[in-house]
Amino acid sequence: MRLVLAEDSALLRVGLTQLLESRGFEILHAVDNAAALDEALADPAAEAAVLDVRMPPTFTDEGLRAAITAREARPGFPVMVLSQYVEALYARELFASGTGAVGYLLKDRVSDVAEFAEGVRRVASGGTVLDPEVVAAVMARRHEEPLERLTPREREVLAQMAEGRSNAAIAQRMVVTEKAVAKHINAIFTKLDLPVDEDDHRRVRAVLAWLRV
Repeated sequence: MRLVLAEDSALLRVGLTQLLESRGFEILHAVDNAAALDEALADPAAEAAVLDVRMPPTFTDEGLRAAITAREARPGFPVMVLSQYVEALYARELFASGTGAVGYLLKDRVSDVAEFAEGVRRVASGGTVLDPEVVAAVMARRHEEPLERLTPREREVLAQMAEGRSNAAIAQRMVVTEKAVAKHINAIFTKLDLPVDEDDHRRVRAVLAWLRV
């Protein structure tokens, strides 16, 4: 998997490069500013990107904007966004495209190397990964239909789906059976009006429906 890596801190950029390469990824481009990031994302050989939300020159949302532009040019292009703080608005903007293959993690999560690498792989495979703190921030602001149809238990399951957890992982965390988790997920799909389709991407679309403004 060939990645574009964007991080303005030289120390963190080198660390991320070594970490990802040790896990089997190839760093195609490692850049430290918005202009270089735009150029790197235009490389057709790039298969996914791991990037910081805030990049030079203004340190506001350059990384996010570059990610959104890249996904407009290449729908479904996998992007894992890293941020220093919980910025739920940025998360919703990134997920608002309506497709999967996106992740949003706080930089503190990188300290768990195995979990971070697995998150990048999940996103590169078309899944979604959302930091638990971002999940909590978004959940606190979600009150409109059809999400109001969900029970508290179903909301808990959906929150863990947003974190990218499998049915088995959710069952273990909630101390229930996988069958019970599957029952909750089917109820979520029904209440969010997500019928079965040919690709059966309902899991991704359920998370996107929950995140969308």
